[in-house]
Amino acid sequence: MTKEISKTVLTEFDTLNFAKELIPEIEAGDVIALIGDLGSGKTYFIKAFCQCLGISYVTSPTFTIVNTYTKGNNKIYHFDFYRINSLSELINTGYNDYINDPEAIVFIEWADLFKKALPGKRVEIIITMNKDHTREIKFIRRDE
Repeated sequence: MTKEISKTVLTEFDTLNFAKELIPEIEAGDVIALIGDLGSGKTYFIKAFCQCLGISYVTSPTFTIVNTYTKGNNKIYHFDFYRINSLSELINTGYNDYINDPEAIVFIEWADLFKKALPGKRVEIIITMNKDHTREIKFIRRDE
């Protein structure tokens, strides 16, 4: 079964509101693959989602590969595949342990760079920049 929710946003405030709308759709154990061009707002979407959970110290893990954020019962792992060169390098980060943590939500920026490493059951957030400076944010739950 696949579930899709889509919204066109213009401002960061619109993105924050959409992230807030998606809170009930995302739960511990979910792996969320973010897909979009450079500058499309992948990191900002994660920041907005985490802000809704009371987590305010979100930064891009471009050089660290993975960041961990916690607040109360919320645990978030935030991956960035952009600087990873191979599947074996990704696996050596402990990736499989992270994505199999039933108590955490795992966000993955640039997830399309290692599609084979993604679980079949996942959420995809696809962000497309439009010519009118809006962004289309599409939420897709894949239960494959």
